[in-house]
Amino acid sequence: MTPVIQRIERIGQATTSGIQELGHAAMLFLESLLWIAVGRFRRQPVRLSAIIRQAMDIGITALPIIIVMNGTIGMMLAIQGIYTLRTFGAEQQVVFGVAFTVVREFAPLITGILVAGRSGSSLAARLGTMKINQEIDALTVMGIDPTRFLVAPALVASMVMVPLMTFMAMAVAMLGAGFYVQIDLGMSLPAFFDESFNILRVNDLAHGLGKSCLFALEIVLVGVVNGASVTGGAEGVGRLTTRSVVQAISAIIVTDMIFAFILTR
Repeated sequence: MTPVIQRIERIGQATTSGIQELGHAAMLFLESLLWIAVGRFRRQPVRLSAIIRQAMDIGITALPIIIVMNGTIGMMLAIQGIYTLRTFGAEQQVVFGVAFTVVREFAPLITGILVAGRSGSSLAARLGTMKINQEIDALTVMGIDPTRFLVAPALVASMVMVPLMTFMAMAVAMLGAGFYVQIDLGMSLPAFFDESFNILRVNDLAHGLGKSCLFALEIVLVGVVNGASVTGGAEGVGRLTTRSVVQAISAIIVTDMIFAFILTR
């Protein structure tokens, strides 16, 4: 077999594998919705205690890094914005750039990336370890649907916590930017926030929070699909965990670009 044919074969196999993973993710999502809707009627509800545990892991324990990173990025945007606008003598207009950039782009994007790297990888590693230890097969033997038990709680918790963390990230990033603007330009924090609220509209907030919901969905589905694909013991768990982080962050960035392109036409 010639190298060209081998390369074409590898491309075909990779394409087929990618389509299979997309189909698997779609089925997991639909099955999760089904269990959330009718699980109680089948005496297998999606338990609130499991959702709360996932919410603690995805959201509460991630708050320190979310606050630190978004506060720092808010300051960075103010620093760069003032530096750039000072060239035109328009540094007072930095509030416009910071408000739109934080609410529509940076807060949801940075929060999604941090959750993907922290919680998405944890979910993939946990499911991968369970598969290696045949715990998922044991759940099936006991009559417990793995999607209902493992995927649905993580999906619900992520869809709730990621938008909430994004909203907090917006506030923290604006606060960080406001502190620097106060130091550099002498604009008080109340004046900074008052001008920001006059600039922003409900659509801007919905833009950021809507993207965060999509990011949450992608993080969970990518983590679960990769975790369920683990083979080869501990080495396979490490490889697929790394792959899940790369895929989740890539999906978030591509989704952000598409979302921004469509909604700014």
